[in-house]
Formats: sequence, structure tokens, C-alpha cells
Amino acid sequence: MKPRLYAFAHAALGGYLRRFWRPEVTGLENLPAGGALLAANHLSIGDQLFLGTVTPRHIAFWAKSEYFHGGGLTQRVVTGLGAIPVERGGGPAALAAFDAAIPVLRAGGLVAVFPEGTRSPDGRLYRGRTGVVRLAHQAGVPIVPVGIRGTDRLRPPGARFPRRHPVSVAFGPAITVTVTAPEDVRAQTDDLMARIQSLSTQEYVPHYAVK
Repeated sequence: MKPRLYAFAHAALGGYLRRFWRPEVTGLENLPAGGALLAANHLSIGDQLFLGTVTPRHIAFWAKSEYFHGGGLTQRVVTGLGAIPVERGGGPAALAAFDAAIPVLRAGGLVAVFPEGTRSPDGRLYRGRTGVVRLAHQAGVPIVPVGIRGTDRLRPPGARFPRRHPVSVAFGPAITVTVTAPEDVRAQTDDLMARIQSLSTQEYVPHYAVK
């Protein structure tokens, strides 16, 4: 079930994006009925907007933990959208964010993850971080690879406003995660990135993107 504010945004803002940009979407039949991680490439801030727009179900996105404190409009918005708080930094902070996502996934929800860990600096697809596979394994849910195209062209350098440019979102078949040895995590992450690349058609870079 969509949170009320998310449902409103999906109908209003999502409706505008669907009418004005007419994003192409394929593979929605690959979304499972229950919980799943949507693992996508990351080109721009528009990725969240268009992924949420074309997906009929509620997606829990990550938001900085400070947005959830202090009251005010920002806290009401991120809470109303059903976002998941995440602390900046890695290590224990990242693990805490994953812990917050597990109940959402086990309850049958969708959670969006960008395995590259940051936006691509040059439009290429970078090596995936293993957290997405670890999270899927801990929550007991599949991963749906997603390839997004065109969002990096919506606002060229120097432009004040977004421009119309073709955007597409492709959902691949769900991947069942099976971890029986430590090396499985890296291997399945690499396989996931290969599937994302086949959907996004980006050039692949075999090292991590710099934040």
C-alpha cells in the first residue's frame, strides 16, 4: 500500500512526467508480487523520479537521516513518502541503513538501491558494491536489475531548466540470491552489474566510481 503523500506525488508529479516526457518502460512483468530490491544504474537525480513514476507500486528510497529529525516540512515529507533513513558514511552507518530496509523488504515492499554507490561521473557504468547482494540475502528477497537511460540528458550543463529528452526504464528478470561462501557475494554482484549493463547499454568500468 502506498503512503498517502507518495500516492499523491505518484498521481500528480508522476502523471505530469508520464504525459510530458512519456518515458518508455519495459519489463514491469518482472516485478515480483512480494518484497524485492530494485537495483539500478545511477545517472542523475532524475533516476529516482522516473523509477518511481513508471513503477505502479510504492518504492522506498533512501534519505539522509537528518531529514527525519527536527520537525518541519522536510521531516513530514520524507516520512510521508515512506523513505528509509541513511547515515552519511560507510561502515556501521551503512549497516544501520540496511537494517532499516530489512523490515520493509520482509513486509513485501520494494526498496531502490544504486549499486554503484554514487552517480556516474561520466555516463559509464561502474563496478557495483556488494551491499545490495548482502541486503537481499539477509532479507530473503530477490533483486530486480533495472536499466535507466536518458536521465543524464535532461538538464545539460548551463541549462536553467530541464528539457525534453527520451527516457527509458527497463526491468530485467528477478535474480534469486544464493550465498554459500564469501566469494559468492562478489560474483553475484558482478553478475548483477552485467545484467544492469545489458539493460542500460552503458560502457562498463571495472572499478568503483569516485564519490
